[in-house]
Amino acid sequence: MAYSWFKAFHIVGFVVWFAGLFYLVRLFIYHVEANEEPEPARTILKNQYQIMEKRLYHIITNPGMFLTIAMAIGLVSTEPEVLKEGWLHIKLLFVAILIGYHHYCARLMKKLAVDECSWNSQQLRALNEAPTVMLVAIVLLAVFKNNLPTDITAWGIFGMIILMAVTIQLYAKKRRQDKEKLMAQIGQIPQEQS
Repeated sequence: MAYSWFKAFHIVGFVVWFAGLFYLVRLFIYHVEANEEPEPARTILKNQYQIMEKRLYHIITNPGMFLTIAMAIGLVSTEPEVLKEGWLHIKLLFVAILIGYHHYCARLMKKLAVDECSWNSQQLRALNEAPTVMLVAIVLLAVFKNNLPTDITAWGIFGMIILMAVTIQLYAKKRRQDKEKLMAQIGQIPQEQS
């Protein structure tokens, strides 16, 4: 019975943790893009994003991570022989990378707060996809365990990364085109009025 409770709350923990990580970097993107706004909107937006980032990180993302780890320890305590499984070692490697990513987000948040972040919005969009890749790998390992078809999985994850990169590039191109179109329209308004 303890195993089921640990597993249920382990799932709840990682859902909360990933939701926080996905949204946190999305806020970083908006925070960076606020620099393109004129004053006073720039300052208002950046202050608001800073508040949202801190609350999200401390009230949702951190507790999600702690719950996930605590419940994982509980799961292993009920079945310690699982520590000998190769799939778990790989899963734990991805979890360690995810924990590093989590703490790197805290570092970026601090840099954004003092206007020292050198990442642009497109780079942050790419960074925002990293937990997606880790989520897919972790879930596949947890479900398939030692029966994970590694060739198909590796190619699938590689394809997913390529698709994400292409999508980010296409979105950046569309944003540039939309901005150019808007600037052209703004440039035409005074001429039409005179």
